[in-house]
Amino acid sequence: MSVPVLRTAAELRALPRRGRRAVVMTMGALHEGHAGLVRAARERVGPEGQVVVTVFVNPLQFGAGEDLDRYPRTLDADLVVAAEAGADAVFAPPVAEVYPGGEPEVRVTAGPMGERLEGASRPGHFDGVLTVVAKFLHLTAPDVALFGEKDAQQLAVITRMVRDLNFPVEIVGVPTVRETDGLALSSRNRYLSPEERTTALALSRALFAGRDAAARGDGPADPEEIRAAARAVLAEAEKADPPLTVDYLALVDPSDFTEVPAEPGAHTGEAVLAVAARVGTTRLIDNVRLRLGGTEEAR
Repeated sequence: MSVPVLRTAAELRALPRRGRRAVVMTMGALHEGHAGLVRAARERVGPEGQVVVTVFVNPLQFGAGEDLDRYPRTLDADLVVAAEAGADAVFAPPVAEVYPGGEPEVRVTAGPMGERLEGASRPGHFDGVLTVVAKFLHLTAPDVALFGEKDAQQLAVITRMVRDLNFPVEIVGVPTVRETDGLALSSRNRYLSPEERTTALALSRALFAGRDAAARGDGPADPEEIRAAARAVLAEAEKADPPLTVDYLALVDPSDFTEVPAEPGAHTGEAVLAVAARVGTTRLIDNVRLRLGGTEEAR
């Protein structure tokens, strides 16, 4: 099984179009989570539609001292994963094709939402994400674009960009894929030693503890109880060997990623419990979705 590889915008434009087109944007090092996105894309557009996967390690979204140079690049293996999951084509351009004049002078800014949580930890990250996503939406011209819910804040800023700038595309979030022990699938998991991976399981355990706290009782969920339940798990992992170093734990409104107020009942509806932490030199993020003041809808 093979899938055509397109390297230039001209080759992409020349790709015959059929039915509805879906795009799945990745930085490569594809795993089962990415395969799930491709399968969801195929289901969205049907057998008569077209699924394009992009593979591009975007330098604009890496800050100083981050892992741009060592980020895994496994295109041959990625093509196999994409083909088996149902992709029709892979767009894998070189950096010079995406940024022909070098780093772009004009960029898309994520605004205040892009300065919170991940944006505060990684200044400029979401501007880099939105700039490349805008370019790829323009180049691939899809009817629908699918993104994983594991990168919840990324999904939120992309959704807001598409709405605010009137992109003619539907943005769809796809639930996080996890290992059987709860660890969220990530291309960066391959950096973890066995001992570090054991410590990293505290991220999902903390989120599940917060989810369980949200589901307890008959009245409005207590945001502080949710946060405290998650923090307790993380505090134990901070004493592990190797230790977990927490960057942030936050319970936020998914529409703008502001913190949910502490008072029970002050925020009703969907919320996101998100965490970021380092184990050794590897930084990981994860989240679960909750419903406050109603039935829990965590994934």
